[in-house]
Amino acid sequence: MENKIQNKTDWIELLIVLAIVFLIIAIYVPVAIWADEDHFEEISHSRMENVYNIERFYAQLTNEYNQDGYEAMHIVNAVSDSVTADSNYVGEQKLKLLDKVIDVNVPEGFGVEFDTTFGFHKFKRDTTADTTSTVIMYSEELSRNDTIFVQKKEVTNLQEDPAFRGVIAEEPLKIVAVDSYYDKYQPDSTQFFCPVTKKPYKLAFIEDGFRVDSPIEETYKKHKYLVFAFKADNHGYIDDGVASWK
Repeated sequence: MENKIQNKTDWIELLIVLAIVFLIIAIYVPVAIWADEDHFEEISHSRMENVYNIERFYAQLTNEYNQDGYEAMHIVNAVSDSVTADSNYVGEQKLKLLDKVIDVNVPEGFGVEFDTTFGFHKFKRDTTADTTSTVIMYSEELSRNDTIFVQKKEVTNLQEDPAFRGVIAEEPLKIVAVDSYYDKYQPDSTQFFCPVTKKPYKLAFIEDGFRVDSPIEETYKKHKYLVFAFKADNHGYIDDGVASWK
């Protein structure tokens, strides 16, 4: 009798543990999948923006769009390399690339605009150790000694001044400077493909305009962990620089 009661208790405890495990899975797995969905959507938006900017830069250089996105990308990247190598690479130039000569007109500031477009804005903190010296100098205006604070390296110059009276204190100092910069990259062929479906983005050239569309036409589903599914709807479009998601 006692064995039966003990077995029943063990089963109840096991069921409670399993219920807790399934509850945790039911809560955290969907959250993780939703985070993945948002992450892939952000990547897709970034890639569409890059494709649009590739064509925009190409149009700056040639005054027209290029229906071959890959060719446009190679030309834009090559001009960026040339500007980086030679700051005087501006104005009308002949670019030898892809077994042909391409006429381009490179505007002033092309390199800076390229770097800020295809780059991540980052910050770096630099700390410099220094020493502040408290110096006594005679002031003719005040007709008495006066105190000034200078960097230690400036003391040598002050010692040559007849008004110099001496150094009365030194204090270590840390100077912290925060600089911003762009960690640039060059777009590659992956930018032309949706990260979810691996299908190419739809490029449309209408008169003087250009449009990039997501290739997802119906809700994309991929099952995960048997009962859950990753889902992705159409990621939108960019039409003449205007993104549908902004």
